[in-house]
Amino acid sequence: MIRVMLCDDHAFVRRGIRDMLSEAVDIQVIAETASYSEVREALRTQACDVLVLDLNLPGRGGIEVLESLRDLNLPLKVLVVSMYPEDQYAIRCLRAGAQGYLNKAGDPTEIITAVRTIHQGRKYVTAEVAQMLVDNLSTPNSQALHDALSEREMQTLIKIASGKRLSDIAQELMLSPKTVSVYRARVLEKLKLSNNSELTVYAIRNGLV
Repeated sequence: MIRVMLCDDHAFVRRGIRDMLSEAVDIQVIAETASYSEVREALRTQACDVLVLDLNLPGRGGIEVLESLRDLNLPLKVLVVSMYPEDQYAIRCLRAGAQGYLNKAGDPTEIITAVRTIHQGRKYVTAEVAQMLVDNLSTPNSQALHDALSEREMQTLIKIASGKRLSDIAQELMLSPKTVSVYRARVLEKLKLSNNSELTVYAIRNGLV
């Protein structure tokens, strides 16, 4: 039996994933969590084979969670299931320690295959991501400017481009408005941009939103 833990801050999404996985006789959802702190607490008392992880979590972001889990040295494999586009986040997640990546807009039945695949010790990516990996090997130096952004900077960029105010972003990320302003300034500098309008245009052109 493959023991699966879910981590998504939306109960509705967790229920959908749980219901889909329940159709597989060899998969059991042993816990549902909404944040990294809840994941850590659950892992203290329950053995888990696969963690199905959302990227957009309150406070600590999904990439940070991946890096923290890797530091724990647990026999745990992670499948990221996110609303963020594959071409911008899949490779970033794999580099941070995930064994697989799925987009929430994809075929919901695919998650069963993905869980089984990574439980067997293999990576799971869609055909589109596999092609991106091949392209990256062919042209290793062709990196976009936003590849240099940290996880917090990337979150800030996406939320600004989605029309959110700094105060709203601060609340969602559980940070102070001043800290979010610092991240915004770093993003503008790294992307060689001047204002929020240019950030929005950049994000749209690069498929970040």
